[in-house]
Amino acid sequence: MSSQIDHLLNENRKFAPSESFGANAIGTVGLYEHARADREAFWAQQARDLHWHKPFTAVLDWSNPPFAKWFDDGELNVAYNCLDRHVEAGNGDRVALLWEGEPGDERRITYAELTDEVKRLANVLTGLGIGQGDRVAIYLPMIPEAVASMLAVARLGAIHSVVFGGFSADSLRSRIDDAGAKLVITADGGYRKGKVSALKPAVDMALADRNGSGAQESVEHVLVVKRGENDVDWTEGRDLWWHDVVPAASKDHEAQAFPAENPLFILYTSGTTGKPKGILHTSGGYLTQATFTNKVVHDLHPETDVYWCTADIGWVTGHSYVTYGPLANGATQVLFEGTPDSPHPGRWWELVEKYGVTILYTAPTAIRSFMKLGRAIPKKFDLSSLRLLGSVGEPINPEAWMWYREIIGNNLAPIVDTWWQTETGAIMISALPGVTETKPGSAQVPVPGISIDVVNEDGTHVGNGNGGLLVVTEPWPAMLRGIWGDPERFVETYWEKFHAQGFYFAGDGARLDDDGDVWFLGRVDDVMNVSGHRLSTTEIESAIVGHDATAEAAVVGASDETTGQAVVAFVIIKQSYLDAHTPEGLGHSIRSWVGEQIGPIARPRDVYIVNELPKTRSGKIMRRLLRDVAEGREVGDTTTLADTAVMSVISAQVK
Repeated sequence: MSSQIDHLLNENRKFAPSESFGANAIGTVGLYEHARADREAFWAQQARDLHWHKPFTAVLDWSNPPFAKWFDDGELNVAYNCLDRHVEAGNGDRVALLWEGEPGDERRITYAELTDEVKRLANVLTGLGIGQGDRVAIYLPMIPEAVASMLAVARLGAIHSVVFGGFSADSLRSRIDDAGAKLVITADGGYRKGKVSALKPAVDMALADRNGSGAQESVEHVLVVKRGENDVDWTEGRDLWWHDVVPAASKDHEAQAFPAENPLFILYTSGTTGKPKGILHTSGGYLTQATFTNKVVHDLHPETDVYWCTADIGWVTGHSYVTYGPLANGATQVLFEGTPDSPHPGRWWELVEKYGVTILYTAPTAIRSFMKLGRAIPKKFDLSSLRLLGSVGEPINPEAWMWYREIIGNNLAPIVDTWWQTETGAIMISALPGVTETKPGSAQVPVPGISIDVVNEDGTHVGNGNGGLLVVTEPWPAMLRGIWGDPERFVETYWEKFHAQGFYFAGDGARLDDDGDVWFLGRVDDVMNVSGHRLSTTEIESAIVGHDATAEAAVVGASDETTGQAVVAFVIIKQSYLDAHTPEGLGHSIRSWVGEQIGPIARPRDVYIVNELPKTRSGKIMRRLLRDVAEGREVGDTTTLADTAVMSVISAQVK
């Protein structure tokens, strides 16, 4: 893998914050100065903005790298920080969640009401045997019960594993098995694009005998929210309706203190092997950085702002910037169940107008989709309440950045383009909106207290104007504490490459411009970024090869105007299948199969049936060459291939 990455983008536009914005901004130049002077003291100060049942005296223990401990001798309760302390401060009547269902139903839930619900649910979970360290799988649509479930699990010192509601029964089963979950919280279904998308049936399938592996053994109960009103099967003794047990439970529940390093959640992300990685985050350091970055990057004034992060709770953005950061800050936020285009393509802008949204944090994929539909749609709505725009999930191209600023932000709202990962837990690189002169397409600078570099293969700084590998050079509070059950894989995946320097290698290529600002150039491994979701080629290839017709498959990410990258599959069909069938319709069949096996997000945009794949003599598939074909470029250097003629054959077959 080359560390020098060419860049094709030259962008010279700059936008300074307005005087009025800068005058009222929470994030100031002084934060950088404080962090530079004493990084650990800086993070200790941010941590003390939380409520500690037992104050910490130690800040960072880095005696056994790469296994960090932050605020290790302190004790806190994450849910107490997100709920009880706001009620006790007299803000119980402040709205926490402005929830809108896709059909248009709505609920306004105050901090006092959300606290009561979480306390009742905590009592229900305790009665079901859930306690400190137990794992709970959450498989829910974007409804208030999803946020309440995360907080109730956290309140008990247990560990949640949220699984995106679009994932299949097999994907859910693998995550339940890996975590050893004791309980699943789900719903009958949720609304998506005008129809009810069933969830409980997928849970039933996941817990049943899958492919002869036997019934799932660790799950004892399934707690079900009634949302879709769709018919569901019921297992007496295992399954419980939320509406039967939660309202009937006591609302008296005292939050206990847990150590700062008590595990908070496992979140599975695709790896470069077929097995998903369970990224483990703990409590004190994670909550400190999620809360701080939400406050200073989004310039969050909880008394006056209406904040909306559009991410699903199934992804890390929904953990850090829907549940934990905003609620720890006492914010009022919009929670929306549906998709941007249902029942009409202006739905998001309708919600911005309806709720007076002031801060919008969304993905470049969504912005590009709106660009494709045209400015006439957002122009129908009053978006004048918006004062800050954010971007998350993948690099945003300058054209989309400018459209976002002009059409959605009325050429006034600053844009914060944020870089971070499931593994980092919270924002690492971003403009501070009251300080930074922003540049379309650039993530810009590390947030105060974070140390980033772009280096060559040998770990040396590339210097301004050059590209290379992005690394984090110092431990940070929200960093992952490991891969669940696999410490060796944690070390090997993230720390081995720059072991001598002690750098965390993020897996991304980046360049530094002449000002030293960071520009991302995409992944340097084979993990694709589709609509802001990281998907492993290996996982998708495994699913394709599971199809009856398929002998072998290679998957690449190809540039896509709407989704950033799209999945493109090159598939070799079994001769035995061809002897009995024609290949007509196979592409569609394989696409559907992948959707069933992994989820719709992983469905290939294109499936090309080929006779051979480009391989090196050692058998490694040269995906770089397939990417050239998928994107219509001239095929690059083929000299390392075992059969140099294979690419011309593939190119002819694709055309």
